[in-house]
Amino acid sequence: MYEAVIGLEVHAELTTQSKIFCEAGAHFGSAPNTQVSPVSLGLPGALPVLNQQVLELAVMAGLATECEIAARTKFDRKHYFYPDLPKGYQITQYDFPIAQRGQVKITCNGQTRIVRLNRIHMEEDAGKLVHAGADRMSGSVYSLADYNRAGVPLIEIVSEPDLRTPEEARFYLETLRNILMAIGVCDGKMQEGSLRCDANISIRPVGTETLGTRVEIKNINSFKFLQKALEYEIQRQQIAVENNETIVQETRLWDEASNRTLSMRSKEEAHDYRYFPDPDLVWHELNPAWVEQIRERLPELPVAKQARYVRDYALSEIDATTLAGDIELSQFFDTSLAEGADAIEACKWLLGDIAAYLNQNSQTLTETRFSAAKLASLLALIAKGTLSGKMAKSLLGDLMTGEQDPESLAEAKGLRQISDPGALDAIISQVLSANPVQVEQFQDGNPKILGFLMGQVMKQTKGQADPGLANQRLREMLAQLSE
Repeated sequence: MYEAVIGLEVHAELTTQSKIFCEAGAHFGSAPNTQVSPVSLGLPGALPVLNQQVLELAVMAGLATECEIAARTKFDRKHYFYPDLPKGYQITQYDFPIAQRGQVKITCNGQTRIVRLNRIHMEEDAGKLVHAGADRMSGSVYSLADYNRAGVPLIEIVSEPDLRTPEEARFYLETLRNILMAIGVCDGKMQEGSLRCDANISIRPVGTETLGTRVEIKNINSFKFLQKALEYEIQRQQIAVENNETIVQETRLWDEASNRTLSMRSKEEAHDYRYFPDPDLVWHELNPAWVEQIRERLPELPVAKQARYVRDYALSEIDATTLAGDIELSQFFDTSLAEGADAIEACKWLLGDIAAYLNQNSQTLTETRFSAAKLASLLALIAKGTLSGKMAKSLLGDLMTGEQDPESLAEAKGLRQISDPGALDAIISQVLSANPVQVEQFQDGNPKILGFLMGQVMKQTKGQADPGLANQRLREMLAQLSE
């Protein structure tokens, strides 16, 4: 039996308006090579200057993951030659990173574990090669270089090899993404490359401590691909070991078309990159008081938010974790409570019908016209008995796309639950008078007839009768007939 040993290197683009060492924009989706400058293009004589916000966001990430923040830190040059790196080196951090020795708590299959962090360091992103006729260089007709991404600020978060299964790795990446989004350090848009990771994986016999030969899987940009890539790689390495084949230390890519990893190149070592301190950038001394000011400004983290939801609102662990782990949902939930919504009902709607609508329409809440105030109003109408749950759900589509509030929309559609006992009694009397055979069958001991009679009541009221009250009055009136 073998076990996997997995560590992740997560690259998170920081939410700055400009690049790490120059004033060029750092926005996604612009026309190729329109967000560049002499610094990001590596032109002779252009000198880098650190964006102060990058340092602050990196410290925030370190504090949120319980890292030790460096008293002093510096930048280094990492040399490699590739068309997307115009200078011929990347500015990164080597031996004096901004943060070290942190941890992230994850919950997987009901088990809580601590994943240790080795380090967090700042660096610049590389440009992007656009391959004509193929998704990657192999098979392409030609390739073009887009340097918009060159110089975009990154933090790289390096875990210790504490993960043991592909599922744990996915939960770790999801948890880390939630933390970074909650503190506003990264927008977490994996489809845009804002968050991506490299996975280091080896296998070893269960019960041994010696690490096997490590393979790195590069540039994974989705949770699903991470899990699938690791599952494939574990199987590939196990088959190789069982067949007495040698595992080669190398870098591989995940190919989603064939659902397998492909060899890319032999794995480089640190000395291959010829690291040395960047002579154009100064050391940075971090004032402890400044670091504490950043700590005080940190917003509520997902783990604290989840605990609050369970403690203060009696949400289930699963529901609280789901809400707290989604920054948009949790903000919407908290705002709806401030608008007067009941916590249990708001949670039920957000994770139920509202989530189903968003999934069906491939939208987020911010892309709709639904608001926390609308949700609170809708729940208030249900609580007062003005609307049934079914009626309220029928309004959801219009509330998502229109400006009307729930009460005005319900009135416009003629929806109002009949909750007046006198009005219901009159309708029930008509139903009982019109169905004497069924009434007799019920009195003879056939309880299924109650459902038929209730259906007739709902039909007469066009579904607007309060189901609970109507059922109660129907039973009482049938009992009176039996006396």
